[in-house]
Parts: sequence; structure tokens; C-alpha cells
Amino acid sequence: MVRNCRSVEQTQEFAVELAKSVPAGHVIGLLGNLGSGKTTFSQGFANGLGIKEHVGSPTFKLISEYDGSPHNLFHVDCYRLQHADDFFNIGGERYLAPQNAVTLIEWADVIAEVLPKETIMITFHRSKSEPETRTIELETWELDG
Repeated sequence: MVRNCRSVEQTQEFAVELAKSVPAGHVIGLLGNLGSGKTTFSQGFANGLGIKEHVGSPTFKLISEYDGSPHNLFHVDCYRLQHADDFFNIGGERYLAPQNAVTLIEWADVIAEVLPKETIMITFHRSKSEPETRTIELETWELDG
């Protein structure tokens, strides 16, 4: 699935829709350059789960947990990690099989080799001709092996 979002609001509306359709237990990997819309999407996803807290980029915190409904949200940022061992050193295994939650992982490519094969991958691209437009590609991640 490919979606073109021409504003922050459209990106967040798309994320709200998706949040309402993804059941607990799923992992979603978010890929894209800095400023491509990953955190904006995460904010909309949290809104779709009824989360009222401010959702920011967890770059320095690494992991944020939010209580939502019908389930919770784990928001992970792997930008500062070097490899999967760093992820496991912060207790990352808990977030790969979330109980009563969905896990969003920004910069998921850093830990690609340990992601569940059912991970939903979402890639964000900025438009060069329209600075506010993002192309968002959603696909299921399938690891070899």
C-alpha cells in the first residue's frame, strides 16, 4: 500500500486509521531519513489509541511506553544504537513480542536481523518538489530463512 500525505495532518490521520486496525502483539518498523515523518506518524498512531500524552521522538530516551485503548503503545528509537546487541542490552526483547501493546520502532533497519518476520514495515519519503508531502509505503517484512 502506498499513501501520499500532503500535510502533517494527513500523515497523522493515516496513522490514526492504521492504529485502529492493528491488533495488539504487532511490531511496526518505521524507516526513512531524518525529517521524513516517522515521529509525526507515531503521534497520529498514539492518537488513534486514545493516548493523550505528548508523543515525541524517543531518540535520547530510546523507549517510551504509553497507556492506550484498546491497547498500549511502545515507541522505540534505534537511531543511536549501533546494532541489535545494543537493543537487547536495553531489554529490547520485550518489545519484539508486545503483550497488550503495539511496538513502533523508528530506524528499525538497525535491528532488522532480529525483527519478527511479521513486522509491518513503513517507509517514509519526502517529496523534493513539495516539501510538506510524504510518500508512505506500507508492507509486511519477510526475513530470509
